[in-house]
Amino acid sequence: MSATDNSNIWRTVVCTVLILVVSGAAGAGTPVVHVVTIDGTINQSTSDFIHEQIERAIENGAECLVIRLNTPGGLLKSTRVIVSDMLGSRLPVIVYVAPAGSQAASAGVFITLAAHIAIMAPGTNIGAAHPVTLGEQQDSIMMQKATNDAAAFIRTISEKRHRNVAWAEDAVRQSLSLTETEALKRNVIDTIASTMDDLLSAVDGRTVETSSGTVVLKTQHASIVTIEKTFAQNLLDVLSDPNIAYIFMMLGIYGLLFELYNPGLIFPGIVGVVCLILAFYSLHTLPINYAGLGLIIFAIILFVLEIKIVSHGMLTVGGIISLLLGSLMLIRTESTFDVISLSWKVIVVSATGSAAFFIFIIGMGIRAQRLKPTTGIQGLIGEIGETITPLNPHGKVRIHGEIWTAVSLEGQIDIGTRIQADELHNLTLKVRKARS
Repeated sequence: MSATDNSNIWRTVVCTVLILVVSGAAGAGTPVVHVVTIDGTINQSTSDFIHEQIERAIENGAECLVIRLNTPGGLLKSTRVIVSDMLGSRLPVIVYVAPAGSQAASAGVFITLAAHIAIMAPGTNIGAAHPVTLGEQQDSIMMQKATNDAAAFIRTISEKRHRNVAWAEDAVRQSLSLTETEALKRNVIDTIASTMDDLLSAVDGRTVETSSGTVVLKTQHASIVTIEKTFAQNLLDVLSDPNIAYIFMMLGIYGLLFELYNPGLIFPGIVGVVCLILAFYSLHTLPINYAGLGLIIFAIILFVLEIKIVSHGMLTVGGIISLLLGSLMLIRTESTFDVISLSWKVIVVSATGSAAFFIFIIGMGIRAQRLKPTTGIQGLIGEIGETITPLNPHGKVRIHGEIWTAVSLEGQIDIGTRIQADELHNLTLKVRKARS
């Protein structure tokens, strides 16, 4: 073998080794962990956001998705969607109840238990998932059905994740709540972590079962990618608040009414349409009782009719009652588990404001009707002028700078005398001497 051949062989070996080294270094890159924050009630916007972030983390090859959670609860329908996404995820999902002072109550219990790994920060609590009533008393049969349904749901989750099934059911039936240390002892969560670095260290090397098989987490010294909600997602989250939806609906209705009664203003109409569109989106994401919505619309009709029809305030009273009843009935939860309702303060302020507005408009209308006409022919009656020719009994007078043919009702009146218009007939004023 020649020296040239030996040189080529060694060159090939060196290149091969370099390729293997580079490939190994590329394969041993820094792991990435995606982190999102859910702070507030659970609604459709929340479920959509979590679904998108699970898909995004999978596409970006993240080791896992960490959901930093703090919630008082929310809609059962949205909770089921989130739990379904987590149970069927190919990517490990970690729920981290944090920071200190946070809670995973009601819907948060279901979401935490559904995580591949459940972690709590010191000073947090979990529990109180019992169905509640929202402003109206539920009969015992409906309450029992709601409780049994929620209990079966949470048992399924706990069995799937090998957590404390008995406590999970008690959290629903007896509204039990635990601190982070108690939750760890009762096998409700997997560990406690003070910071995100502690969390990554605690879960490193853990084996979890995903929908695609067993995954060993490699999170030590992982690069953390914090995903913030976009402006649109934050807006949709705000609009999912029933109080915001209600306010937008009322503003939209009043904006259109202003435009209809003052054609050409444009601005109130634009604001009204925008507010109604936002309200329709909000109502679409919420469990709406259409009987309540109908009562609110009927109340607005009664307020408008009060302006057109003299009812001595009866239509306004009916409108206020209809508005209050409709507002109370507007949000119809699909289950007593749902933690969402309209604020009494918002309802009272809206009803009071509507009543005050229309009463003011009606009062203005009544006062306008009682005012003496100041323009046109009727506006001359009772006005003071002076004679510019003697009235015997006919002559000329000046009123409002205009010269009128006049006839005296009190005999002869000399020129330059102050007179008062009493009647108008066939463009001839009937006048008498003005009283001083």
